[in-house]
Amino acid sequence: MSGSPKKVLVVRFSSIGDIVLCSPVVRCIKKQWGAEVHFITKSKFKSLLTASPYIDNILTIESKVSEVKEKLQRENYDLVVDLHKNIRSQQVRSICKTKYVTFDKINLEKWLAVHTPINILPKKHLVDRYFAGLLKTGLLYDGQGLDHFVSDADTLKANAHTPSAYAVISLGATYVTKRPPLDKLLALCNSTALPIVLIGGADVLDLADELESKLSKRVTNLVSKVSLEVSSAIVRSASYVVTGDSGMMHIAAAHRRRLIVFWGSTHPVLGMYPYYPKDIDIPYYPLVLNLGCQPCSKIGKDSCPKGHFNCMLGLPDTSIQQTVHNLEADIKDSFL
Repeated sequence: MSGSPKKVLVVRFSSIGDIVLCSPVVRCIKKQWGAEVHFITKSKFKSLLTASPYIDNILTIESKVSEVKEKLQRENYDLVVDLHKNIRSQQVRSICKTKYVTFDKINLEKWLAVHTPINILPKKHLVDRYFAGLLKTGLLYDGQGLDHFVSDADTLKANAHTPSAYAVISLGATYVTKRPPLDKLLALCNSTALPIVLIGGADVLDLADELESKLSKRVTNLVSKVSLEVSSAIVRSASYVVTGDSGMMHIAAAHRRRLIVFWGSTHPVLGMYPYYPKDIDIPYYPLVLNLGCQPCSKIGKDSCPKGHFNCMLGLPDTSIQQTVHNLEADIKDSFL
């Protein structure tokens, strides 16, 4: 591309984790090109972007691109960076009538990995595939990992709810087969002396209440009580974070937190594992059995297709306990 674009539109409509994974691209566009950066997403995800110093304007839709057609036509973008690559994002490109770049979604490779024993997936994270698609523009990854910014007001709210040192358990995920089950979380919680803060949405209230009842005063249950941005601020100050393959996993990685990740219907081989800066050694502990039926989906399922959910229920409690021990030992060592 001759000359750096002055006005760029980044496209990603959903969801939490996927939008956070766009943050290195946004940062590099702003810092390397000095461009005016606009971002289009669904309105319910706008709060993920509002505190970013690298985004100048956020366009939102409820469901249809036609809602912002006139706005898109008025902006006269030099470049559209399509990080969604679906029908809606194609509509955006068509309306803008300008140069665009996108990326390889490796749909065939993912389909084969999910539905057959054939694994020809590239050993490359999604973020690296984004930058591979942008290579012809001259934009280069800066090695600085993900970003997620929270406001001072949300930080104050987070501090009001949390003890001085704690571990976070994020219970939520869009699909049930990506959520850590109760018994395995109990095995984990009983292995730490740290206070535990629970976060998540209304869909995991019952699970949170069960954990709270079994662990009594050791738990601060904030599930469905604080916003996503306050939850992000809580994660930022945690000693470490426990989660499934979820948006909060990527937010925790953006905050450079140590992570224990329960892997169920999805799998790190799909290229959506925690993405950290290149120059920082941050321990990440995957709890994954690598069963022959994993992954059974590229995005998750509401129930186990085989009816056993062994990918999570089969995790040995001793392995979970040893993982907690190793992580907390690493934390102690880092302060010596």
